[in-house]
Amino acid sequence: MPAPVPSSPTDGRINLEQQRKRAKERLKQLRQHPPFDQTLADAQWQIAKELGFSSWPKLVAHVDAIDFAARHPDFAASDEPRTTHWRCGNDIAHSLQLAGFKGRFRMLADPLCMGPVQQLPAAAYKRQRSRFVSQAFGLALGEVSRRFDDEYRDLAELGNGQPGVLWCEADAYDQLFLIRALAGLALVPDRLELIEVSQVPGVERFIGIGQLAPDVLAWLWPQRRPVDAAMLQLARQAWQAYCDASPVPLAALAKTDHPALPLLGRALRRQLQELPGVRDGLSLTERLALQVTAEAGSLPLGKVFGVLMLRHEPLPYLGDLMFYAMMRPLIEGANPLLIGQEPQLPWAQRPVRLTALGEQVLAGLAYWPDLASHERWVGGVCTAPGAAHWAIDEQGVPVWQVRQ
Repeated sequence: MPAPVPSSPTDGRINLEQQRKRAKERLKQLRQHPPFDQTLADAQWQIAKELGFSSWPKLVAHVDAIDFAARHPDFAASDEPRTTHWRCGNDIAHSLQLAGFKGRFRMLADPLCMGPVQQLPAAAYKRQRSRFVSQAFGLALGEVSRRFDDEYRDLAELGNGQPGVLWCEADAYDQLFLIRALAGLALVPDRLELIEVSQVPGVERFIGIGQLAPDVLAWLWPQRRPVDAAMLQLARQAWQAYCDASPVPLAALAKTDHPALPLLGRALRRQLQELPGVRDGLSLTERLALQVTAEAGSLPLGKVFGVLMLRHEPLPYLGDLMFYAMMRPLIEGANPLLIGQEPQLPWAQRPVRLTALGEQVLAGLAYWPDLASHERWVGGVCTAPGAAHWAIDEQGVPVWQVRQ
């Protein structure tokens, strides 16, 4: 039988009439192969399974629920004008307004999955993060510092008795934002809720909440749950472990999933893979990017990012500028692993290919931290060029590497 061709959209909305037509076409295909007595219900079940549902009636119920949310925004978006919607970026701010939400929007856009994240006094912490973001993204330090002052001042108001909702997905960017926000709370707030999502039925490749249509955000709204003491305790433990100079506490915490924050364990396991691998010294992002480039021979850096996110990244968490910031040390360092061509082009259009050293490192014949000229951080864990450092093995176990 011919392989099925999924037609699910990327924004979460499902056209039921289109799926009915697909089911009829599928039935024609099914009846060309034994057994020849397949029914429309069989074809509908296949279509429903491809879209992430266990049955056709559940697909229909899901579409009906979203349609209802779209027709009744005051019911679905029952927030108050004084409700604060919290997010780790501004990707859903406009969609919330379109869906009928009435509250204000606040964000913490600090990319905690990159650069040094240590337990420091508030002023020193913001200085460290501002310097990193300024250098990594080529932004004016004063502008970054002012933005962080505003965002962290707003975050200090979280749990102040006003209604609030945290919108998060399953990746490290969001989950680190979540534990950072919750770890700062002294007491369980009265009116703080959490919406977490790892997948949406009908979305073939769920990357994040920002890709969802406004009416799908309204559909998510009733799924929120109150922030409780177990969440705060786990967030504090996880944040302290993430800021530690050793990855051992974080790895111990990441071994299992936790009912209080069920998406956290997987995100932490993925973040630990940004430590140097014991075989080649590459982070998982670096290794996958080199593999994509090696397979193509030469590829624009933006295409490398696209292929990486769509086909290879197990838990997408990077934006395009974040990816470019990670690749720059591999291109611009004293011993580059990638050759960047046509520097006059915007970064996404610049072709890159592996250097001879890049091929050796990717093959495990050379060890990248011995040759790199840049410092690397995963939370509070620092890898300095040529120095002893923490690495991660294939089972996710931290290993102390003493270099000769």
